[in-house]
Amino acid sequence: MSTIDADAGRISGADNPRPTWRERLVRISPILILAPSLAASFIYVFVFTIWTLYISLSNSSLLPSYGFVGLDNYASLWSNRRWNIAYSNLFLFSAFYIVGAMAIGLALAILIDQKVRGEAIWRTIFLYPLAVSFIVTGTVWSWLYNPTDGIQMLVRGLGWTDFNFALASDRNTAIYAIIITGIWQSSGFAMALFLAGLRSVDPDLVKAAQIDGASTFRTYRRVILPVIAPIFLAVAVVQIQFAIKTFDLVAALTRGGPGISTTFPAIYVYDLMFQRGQIGEGAAAAIMMLAALAVVLVPYSFFIVWRHRRESRHG
Repeated sequence: MSTIDADAGRISGADNPRPTWRERLVRISPILILAPSLAASFIYVFVFTIWTLYISLSNSSLLPSYGFVGLDNYASLWSNRRWNIAYSNLFLFSAFYIVGAMAIGLALAILIDQKVRGEAIWRTIFLYPLAVSFIVTGTVWSWLYNPTDGIQMLVRGLGWTDFNFALASDRNTAIYAIIITGIWQSSGFAMALFLAGLRSVDPDLVKAAQIDGASTFRTYRRVILPVIAPIFLAVAVVQIQFAIKTFDLVAALTRGGPGISTTFPAIYVYDLMFQRGQIGEGAAAAIMMLAALAVVLVPYSFFIVWRHRRESRHG
């Protein structure tokens, strides 16, 4: 029996040879490649977030300090008029910016979906603003909004001497100048996602609607758009992230002015931390920005997980 067992062991060893060091290296190479990025992401996201949260509860001023003061920084933050304006500007900007970018992006996607001539050229034109940084976009549009050498000067030079287009110079309209610029920048991104969704719709559904006598408008409203409904949510979530983190566009376009009329949370955090040396209150403002982002991302993550499990159960 021992001889049989030994022969069986040798046969088994021959059938399943031990992997060489090269094979082991190939197996673990993805882990080795991803490990530094994962470690850095963990440190920058989780460790620094916890550190920022603690700093927001401390009496830090010019340099980090670890004396615990509880929620004093948050109370001071929300009692500040500039912060309240910044937070209200964030919600106003987010509402108009997201709805406007999605509406224009959807309209452009539907137009391009009609198999227009030069489709690749039109896609490139509409996507081009996305390739330009917000700093460049804000700088160029600040020239366009400038009443002395922008659109207002051009139109008045054509004979309409009463024409006014100084949006960025008026505290009552400066926020809308930022909204218009943001929509111009991001509508191409929304168009690309919507167009991909439109092209993924089953042609049989469209043909069935056309056979039933549905008009083009009714086909889109009742058949195509409901099918790509998840893309609306995905576009909105991405745009909300852009809106909450808006800094460079405002810094280049209005610098938070006139006065404090276009102050945004990111601008205020930068001002507190790097110009006033109020690190504790600045950290509290950063945590409030994170909370606004979490209000969007956490439910969205749960929705994605729920939808994935539902699709797995139903095949």
